[in-house]
Amino acid sequence: MAIRLTKKDNFSTILKNYFSEQNETLSLEPLSEIITSLKKDDLGVFTAYLKDNERIKENLIYYIHNIFREKPFNLSLTEADILSENAFYPEFKKRILNKILPPIENENTIWYLVDNVLVTPKKDLEFFQNSPEDKMDELFMLLRIDKFINNQHVKNEMLFSLNILAWRVIGNALDVEVVKMAPEYRNFDNPFLALQNELDILNADFKENPDFKFTSNDEVYKQTKVYLDQCLEFVNIAFKNSSKYGISSKTNQSLLKIRQQLQRMSDIIKLFVIDEEKDYLINSKQLVFNILKYKSHKNNLQDLVSDSTRLMSHLITNHTAEMGTHYITSTVKSYMKMFWKASGGGVIVGALCVLKMLYSYIDTSDFAHAFLFSMNYAMGFVMIYLMRFTLATKQPAMTAATMAKVLSEGSSRSTYMEFAHVVSQLFRSQFIAFVGNVLLSFPVSLIIIYGLEILFKQNFAFDKSTKLLYDLDPFQSKAILHASIAGVFLFISGVISGNISNNSVFFQIPKRIAKNPFINYFFGQKIAKRLSVYYSKNWAGIISNFWFGVFLGATAPIGLFLGLDLDIRHITFAAGNFALGLYGKDFVVTSYTFWISFVTVFVIGFFNFIVSFGLSMLLAFRSRKVELSEAREIFGEIFRYFIRNPFRFFFPLRSLLDERSKQMIQDISTGSEGH
Repeated sequence: MAIRLTKKDNFSTILKNYFSEQNETLSLEPLSEIITSLKKDDLGVFTAYLKDNERIKENLIYYIHNIFREKPFNLSLTEADILSENAFYPEFKKRILNKILPPIENENTIWYLVDNVLVTPKKDLEFFQNSPEDKMDELFMLLRIDKFINNQHVKNEMLFSLNILAWRVIGNALDVEVVKMAPEYRNFDNPFLALQNELDILNADFKENPDFKFTSNDEVYKQTKVYLDQCLEFVNIAFKNSSKYGISSKTNQSLLKIRQQLQRMSDIIKLFVIDEEKDYLINSKQLVFNILKYKSHKNNLQDLVSDSTRLMSHLITNHTAEMGTHYITSTVKSYMKMFWKASGGGVIVGALCVLKMLYSYIDTSDFAHAFLFSMNYAMGFVMIYLMRFTLATKQPAMTAATMAKVLSEGSSRSTYMEFAHVVSQLFRSQFIAFVGNVLLSFPVSLIIIYGLEILFKQNFAFDKSTKLLYDLDPFQSKAILHASIAGVFLFISGVISGNISNNSVFFQIPKRIAKNPFINYFFGQKIAKRLSVYYSKNWAGIISNFWFGVFLGATAPIGLFLGLDLDIRHITFAAGNFALGLYGKDFVVTSYTFWISFVTVFVIGFFNFIVSFGLSMLLAFRSRKVELSEAREIFGEIFRYFIRNPFRFFFPLRSLLDERSKQMIQDISTGSEGH
């Protein structure tokens, strides 16, 4: 729509200018100016003015009926605010283009008229919706549009829109990927085809009697509503089954489009129902408001992103929640087991710290350094994962999803208290994992660098020691920013893990491996089955850890290439680098350098944790529609629980809530069996 400057005249001046005499113009400018001026005045004053000025009122009625006469509006019902593409990115690009360069439209349609009359569609809609109902009713009656819903042309457009939507719904609903999502309906009559049969009856009734109308008790209307509800239930079941079968972005988009079209059909069919005389006015207003609402949201990017990504984020957090249950310690035995697993991770990271330092001495290109650093991290993280060790900050991305899933099961005060107890278990799991990682990475780095000096008679940490200790001073370096960047990558690695798990389920990769004729023929059925089980249990973890390593290793060289001070800081590597820095200086450093480096190691851990955990919580809460308004009460309960039981956040002390929290975690672990 073209940007234009609207006149500042009040509505009385505008009406006198245009409608003192009967006006044959089809220009939209008078109507646009009237609506703009109306928003500055009271609607009651406008209706009173029309009642006091009969000639102007009659000329305005003639003008309005003239510009709207016989104009089709089916596009406003079938296209506006409904997905037009079967994939997210094409739809996203299309809406951006339409915002920047609005498409060329047929000037003889209501679509074009609304676009060119309303300067700010959302605000104009809010004005009409917020106006007193009796004044809106009076305006409709004064303009003699209180019964336009009974107009034959209007009915024809509405019925035509119903048919267009039904044809599109059936085409999308019978797609093989969509049908696969709701196998419960395979043994029943297809509700979409039954819906079309009812619409055929409706078409026949209209052809026979163009003045027909429904009542809410008419059999055709009730049957149509039943089939619409069944079709919506089909979509709901398909979405629900996505946790069991997985889902692709294309299928998700198709289901969203089907749901939008069914809801639009439901909106339209209601407008045919006339039980009392007043329903003509009610339905006429509703049709106008519906068209304005659909048009005001036609290129809405926020709704598109929200609707299109909610289910995918739900599936991602669903899979990461199941993994997150493995990172929760509820007993002394599991607490100590977490410590030993984290200690094993610390041993490997200590070796990785030394390797990275040695790689940095190689005189080669930035790309080669990025490759070497990435492979060093990636192979180390994959090794930690396959050996069932733990890297502490990998936990928040998993445990945040677990927390959201626990919280989504209920919203009572008792649930919040149980949730607070689960938080204490998660927090102490993080604490002991930090301890295990740091306690081992520091001495292992020292032992390895000392061994290398014994073997090669050279202190390899000497040249790098100043830089290593400088990077652990948050007042001189960007240690906190770099720790936050690492937190973002931790979050992304969790998203990758959940996405890989979802795709594995959707494309049935484990089953394909188990049934693969080549593997079965050459290696046997047992090997194929073992490969299938191994893939389903480990592949998502391997890929997410690999990419996490690539992100960490490539950040600094890419930052150097771009001229930006980009890097990563991770608590376990910071502990190892602290050891190498001290060794390179022969342990001769100022007390300031020692203590600031020591404290910064844990500051880095805090920002690793808070960023990855915070982002994961936002994703998990959004995917499960947990209201953010509950946050104050939830965190208040956690704080009160901490004040009453501070040591439970660090040590595995017994509690009466242990059994309940154990059951909640088991429900998550077993909630998706058969995936």
